[in-house]
Amino acid sequence: MNYQGSCHCGRTRFEVHGEIGPVIDCNCSHCSRKGVLWWFVPRQAMTLKTDEAELSTYFFNKHVIQHKFCPTCGCQPFGLGTDPAGNPTAAINARCLEGVEINKLKRMAYGGRSK
Repeated sequence: MNYQGSCHCGRTRFEVHGEIGPVIDCNCSHCSRKGVLWWFVPRQAMTLKTDEAELSTYFFNKHVIQHKFCPTCGCQPFGLGTDPAGNPTAAINARCLEGVEINKLKRMAYGGRSK
């Protein structure tokens, strides 16, 4: 299935192909404050429709994920990084996908606060 995603103002747009499995509900200081629910996909499953140079990037903790956000509205629709095997991944904020009923997604708690 293809999903369309964007930031709040629509300046940052992307498309993701795949089936949404469980989303990660991380309790680290960053994720819990933003309320993100992560859906990790191979990087090639995401197509960015906005020039990446137009996005801002935030790093924290171990600098493993490039948290991409819109410089206009501040919304963080996705992050980029690698999985444990070194494969490029995209961390999609499921809350930024059109037509997805967040309350119906299975959530997996992740103890990022203790990492």
